[in-house]
Amino acid sequence: MEDRRAEKSCEQACESLKRQDYEMTLKHCTEALLSLGQYSMADFPGPCPLEIESIKIESLLYRIASFLQLKNYGQADEDCRHVLGEGLAKGDGAFQAVLCCMQLKGKLQLVSSILAKSLTGESLNGMVTKDLTRLKTL
Repeated sequence: MEDRRAEKSCEQACESLKRQDYEMTLKHCTEALLSLGQYSMADFPGPCPLEIESIKIESLLYRIASFLQLKNYGQADEDCRHVLGEGLAKGDGAFQAVLCCMQLKGKLQLVSSILAKSLTGESLNGMVTKDLTRLKTL
């Protein structure tokens, strides 16, 4: 009986640490997005706008993954629509280029696996599923 209680306590501690990690990820990504939002693209000459767009997309993707892990599906869907809407609306290929760079650097695997897990393991409403599926397909 004591063994089971200790095991359960360890499991709860592990879940708590994971939750704290996802919450910290959300905090850092939100801070990055707020910081980037203070500037206009005209403030950055040359190749900087693409780098800024890359940071923005990456931050949104990590926020989506963290929201999914924390089971905050509404916020994940909102960020998903935001990243898809802005990324695909421009039509300049920057969104796909950022995703390709992230994939090459191995940064997209975590986001992709969390998207896949959420789409197969959770009961999500139709719109959330549609948005997440579109993002995962990209």
